[in-house]
Amino acid sequence: MPSIEKVDTHRKALTLNLDPSTFGSFAEIGAGQEVARWFLVVGGASGTVAKTISAYDKEVSDDLYGAGSRYVSKQRLEAMLDNEWAQLLTQLDKTRGAHTRFFSFVDTVSARNFAGTNDSHGWVGLRFQLQPGGPPNEFLLHINMRDPSNVLQQAAIGILGVNLIYAAFYQIHTRESFLEGLAQEVVKERIEIDFVDFRGPAFAGWDRHTLLAHLVREGLAEAVFFSSIDATVPPNEVLHKKAVVLAPGSFEHVDPAHALIHTQLLAAGIQELRKELGDTNSAPIGIFCLSAAPLKPKEPVPDIPDLLRRIDALLARGADVLLFREPELYAMTAFVNRYTIAPLRFVAGLSLLIRAFEDPYGSLEGRRLEALSRLFAQNVRIYAYPMTAADLQEWIKSFSAGGWEWSETNGWVSAKQLRLAPPLGHLYAYLLATNFLVPTQIPVAPTASELSYGAA
Repeated sequence: MPSIEKVDTHRKALTLNLDPSTFGSFAEIGAGQEVARWFLVVGGASGTVAKTISAYDKEVSDDLYGAGSRYVSKQRLEAMLDNEWAQLLTQLDKTRGAHTRFFSFVDTVSARNFAGTNDSHGWVGLRFQLQPGGPPNEFLLHINMRDPSNVLQQAAIGILGVNLIYAAFYQIHTRESFLEGLAQEVVKERIEIDFVDFRGPAFAGWDRHTLLAHLVREGLAEAVFFSSIDATVPPNEVLHKKAVVLAPGSFEHVDPAHALIHTQLLAAGIQELRKELGDTNSAPIGIFCLSAAPLKPKEPVPDIPDLLRRIDALLARGADVLLFREPELYAMTAFVNRYTIAPLRFVAGLSLLIRAFEDPYGSLEGRRLEALSRLFAQNVRIYAYPMTAADLQEWIKSFSAGGWEWSETNGWVSAKQLRLAPPLGHLYAYLLATNFLVPTQIPVAPTASELSYGAA
């Protein structure tokens, strides 16, 4: 992102307090009133704060915002915004509307409880006008809080809220400046933003998918979710307590032949996990996943239009997609295991399997063994999808360090037929013998398009 002037939280809050054109309300649930507190302590709060409220009691909250939704949810956040905005305009529009840019800031947060057993996350929203009497604009985000204590999480929420209000009024001229202002001082290390939604003329020309990809590329999120049915939800709502099949890949080829292969790959993984689970469990979900990072150190970082080209091709086929910041499978395991203890299965072609096995994992102290222990830490297996012998040979010539041997059946190679010389060969054989690595069946009657598999 292009750098913008760094303004600390105190100065941001004071600037807003001294701006006679901005005036609004604050409603905060679950992490104190840390955003409003900034405006109350820096001086000049009467120039900005119309009202501040914290409806902690459930009956009070339901009376204000309606019952029937979870208290930390997008639905509750939107109900809060609607209520606070309507009250603000009803009470002040006649007297101040001609010269005031109104705003309503709301958040509903589950900060760390005393035992540390809850999922520390929340929803944050802002509705605002860019001109007095102008149409409302809205920006919503879902956050995961990474600080280890309730007090630190509350403080981080305070900084984020001030950042959001300040960015909306003073840094909204470009998407990059808005995101950088939003992230200043608190995001990355302390708060993760894994979902955004927005509406209104202030965001004309902005694209939600592009902004989601920016969150990952700029390190603001570990992963973001793209839905084929345009459902606007963060990853935690998709993965919560679900059995999951992830199909990782680069998906650079978007032609119909490769599209069929990708579809068959994920379908095979879902079918295999259904067999494992039996009829007593709910059906697993299947998601394609790719990384915003290059697969190899010397490769260029994919640009966002190229990432979206690949993502859109998968979405067009009715598939859902997770875009990860890191390319390693163990990083994907750690992310999914935040939200579920149900089985996680990767379904991958032999080319991806070989690439993952050969990676030296130089960023880890324990290198390959540490990577494998992280990958298979919690109810994880890899379903290895077969590959044609011709494509395997061609791929190894171009991308592998070599040393692999195999036998074939009807021109196809399965994971069981793949061999590597010791000592790594012993590790590969161990993963097969212990069912951490599960070969899937060779297709009985491969089609012409299937025969191009391996270039995917």
